[in-house]
Amino acid sequence: MRAAIYGGPGEITVEEVPKPTLETPTGAIVRVTHTAVCGSDLWFYRGDSDRETGSRVGHEPMGIVEETGDEVTAVEPGDRVFAPFVISCGRCEFCRQGLHTSCANGDSWGGENGGAQGEYVRVPEADGTLVRVPDRHADDEDTLRSILPLTDVMGTGHHAAVSAGVGPGDTCIVVGDGAVGLCGVLAARRLGARKIVAMGHHEDRLSLAREFGATDTVGASGEEAIEQARELTDGGADHVLECVGAASAMETAIELCRPGGTVGYVGVPHGVDDAGLDVFSLFSDNITLRGGVAPVRAYAEELLADVLGGTLDPGPIFTKTVDLDDVPEGYRAMDERDAIKVLVRVDSHSE
Repeated sequence: MRAAIYGGPGEITVEEVPKPTLETPTGAIVRVTHTAVCGSDLWFYRGDSDRETGSRVGHEPMGIVEETGDEVTAVEPGDRVFAPFVISCGRCEFCRQGLHTSCANGDSWGGENGGAQGEYVRVPEADGTLVRVPDRHADDEDTLRSILPLTDVMGTGHHAAVSAGVGPGDTCIVVGDGAVGLCGVLAARRLGARKIVAMGHHEDRLSLAREFGATDTVGASGEEAIEQARELTDGGADHVLECVGAASAMETAIELCRPGGTVGYVGVPHGVDDAGLDVFSLFSDNITLRGGVAPVRAYAEELLADVLGGTLDPGPIFTKTVDLDDVPEGYRAMDERDAIKVLVRVDSHSE
């Protein structure tokens, strides 16, 4: 089979690799039909985080179940499924709490599981990981495009909004105009926020934020951006979504959170070790910090129901589509901000 391989900073290739095989009675093999390039993939692509050279990449698979183990009951061969960015068993104490990213039997899509930017993946825990798409929607490309973000960025944006405590009639601020931030806007609207201020640096993305439900946008930088957001919210918001991960974004989120409010953070932290966190501001203003890596599997069914019901559509975050051979171009486009998020169609398959 073919799969995308990390060759070092700035280098992604598509190579022939061994196809994963079924190894456990709880597992499944999925033939990938759709996947994506994630903003978090750019950290190793840019050399900002460590990754083993020669490793398979990708963590947002959707496809068709090809084979299942004897103990699998939730799906069967031929089913259309999608999967979150981590593998979870669904039965351990953490999965039962809705914290699937801390699963005691968890795993990643890399290594011998195949890498989700490839033709096949092995799912060691099929029942706890895979989400079945109803047959009537299984071949509708427009619907599948809207479902695919549930593998990561839509669930992550939703986790930011839930962690920040967004509810009906609330005012909230979303820091970041990437795919996660834009999905955070969608999530805040879905949860009933009355005023949603989206902050970013790219007009095309802020325009999409307005389409997604942002009532106001801020495109300035630094202190000017903070001042504008404060003016729009009468001094700040009780609910702030931090969807970037950079130290500057976290500082902005804390500055804009009102005393007694909550910052929901889901941006993958980078550059924060040396910057330090202003814990005293959190302490003195009784600001709560909640969030972390999003347990998107916990939200999958409810978000899927809204997508299929026509009330939620994160599909427009995909502004470029490539086939598997052009995954390197997808990385380049996202790295150079020529695309918000890249959808990968995996149309042909080899053994």
